[in-house]
This record gives sequence, structure tokens and C-alpha cells, in this order.
Amino acid sequence: MLNWEERRQLVKVANLYYIDGWTQQQIAKKIGVSRPIISKLLQKARDLGIVEVYIKDESAHTVDLEQQLEKKYGLKDAVVISTVGLTPEMIKKAVGQAGAYYLSKYLKKQDVNRLGISWGSTLAELVKEYPFERREVMNIVPLVGGMGTQHVEIHANQLAYELAKKMNCTCSYLYAPAIVETKELKDHLVAMKEISSVLEEGKEVDVALIGIGNPYRGSTMRELNYLQEDDIQNLRKMGTVGDIASRFFDESGDIIKHPLNDKVIGLSLEHLKQIKEVIGVVEGTHKLESVSASLKGNYLDVLIIDEQTASALLEDS
Repeated sequence: MLNWEERRQLVKVANLYYIDGWTQQQIAKKIGVSRPIISKLLQKARDLGIVEVYIKDESAHTVDLEQQLEKKYGLKDAVVISTVGLTPEMIKKAVGQAGAYYLSKYLKKQDVNRLGISWGSTLAELVKEYPFERREVMNIVPLVGGMGTQHVEIHANQLAYELAKKMNCTCSYLYAPAIVETKELKDHLVAMKEISSVLEEGKEVDVALIGIGNPYRGSTMRELNYLQEDDIQNLRKMGTVGDIASRFFDESGDIIKHPLNDKVIGLSLEHLKQIKEVIGVVEGTHKLESVSASLKGNYLDVLIIDEQTASALLEDS
């Protein structure tokens, strides 16, 4: 226990340093001790709770969430976007902006020649927000098929093309739908050289940008008529909670044994796991179960997510 005099000295030193803004050297001179002793006294004041340090900033809360997510799910990195006062549209844009910033920063540090991209509206925001840069050696590869006239702006081919324009680099095209009518048709298409070669490129990318889907709420595949009502009922019966690049998985992140998974033209989840860096970009609490399962399945290395969904993930046991 501290006696009265020792406690008084700690309070005095803490007041001079934290309230009056004195340097440790100035305090040492006043009290007549060495600077390292002042440093030790300040540490002791913190340890005993005489001084409590708070970081007053809205990003302090999100940084705490990031650290908790990294620890809970073994992520290399997490980026949580503050949603205070934002509408759903603004949140999607903010998550897209954060994804663009993260990717640009990552590419400046790493030697990346091949970048893979899946599809979805959040990734479309990322591409819109991405800065114009010169990366002539880069090739961007769509990780899942996508053809048709509806919502073309969020298809993997279109996103690869738009991002390649931003980076002044090349891209590949996967000339096939995401899901076809039969497994036989899928086998026939993936045997074609122009399709098989792009699928092989997808397995060799250094970084993959992916979105995560919920087949029941806000589903793009439903809007594009890739999923019919009976498909959705079947998926529900089999315990499906989400998809990555049109591959469906259950609450543990395990791939479900469903005919739809056999009719997808794109990167498999097994191959996704082998990619060095997988960056998931996602927003919306309606995707909570889907994101949770993808993390349990160890598909992601980096997660970029909104604050509300991040908080819900951490409450999820």
C-alpha cells in the first residue's frame, strides 16, 4: 500500500504531465529526480488506477472491434467502418471506399501480379471508389461466371474490366453464366479452352476480393433468376446460410451437397482457401449468419465490414 506522501507525489506528477502538459524532463527537474524515475511514476499511476487514459475519438471503438475480430477469428487484418448517422446506401459506399483504400495500400506493399474478383453490389462500390493507378503488370481475373442483361454492373466480368481500367492493366473474361441449367452443360462449358484457361487463372491469383451473399435476403442471384423459389426452399432445408462466388455453405462454413453447387462455373471454395490473401468486403446485418459461417470455414484472411455487423459477429457465440 502507498502511504499518503507517495500517493501525493504520484498525483502531483500525473497532474503536471497529463493536465498541465509538462514534459517528463521538466517534471524531473522540478522534483529533483531523473527522467526515467518520472516515467516509472507515471506508469505506476496508471497501474494503480490513479490515471485512466481514454482515447476520445469515434474510431477508437471501431479499432477495438477490429482487434477483437482478428483475435476471435484468427484474421490477418480487420477493418471496421463507423456507421454513425449513415443511411444503408451510405454504409455500402463507406465499406466500398474502405475496401478500395485497403486494397490500394496493400498493392503498394506487396508484389501482386494477379488479382481475382467475385461479384456483388458491395464490390461494385469498391471498384467505383478505387483510385486511378498505373499497374501495367497486373491482370485481373473474374472468379465466377456472369452473363445476361440484368445487373451487368455487378457481374465479375464487368468488375474485372472496370478495375482494370482504373489500374491501367489487363483483365480476363469468363464467358459463361455463374450457374447453368445442368451439370452436363457445366461440364461441357468448363471443358472449352477459353473458359478452362480463365478458371485455371483464378486458382493462381495472389489476392482474391470477394463478397458474401445471403440467399434469402437481398440476394442478387435471386434477382438475376439464378435462384428459383424451389431452389431457395431446398437450400433452406439443407441448412444453407450463405454463398461466396455462388458456392453455398452451411453455418459451419462447410460446402453443402446440393445440385446447385455442381452447376456453378467459377472458383471452388476448396481452391479459394489456397489463395494467399482473401479479402472479404461485406456490409449489412442481414448477412450476419453468412459472414459468421464464412469465418468459421476459414475462407477469409481479411475482413472489411460495417460496425453494426462487426458488433453482432462478436456477440455471436
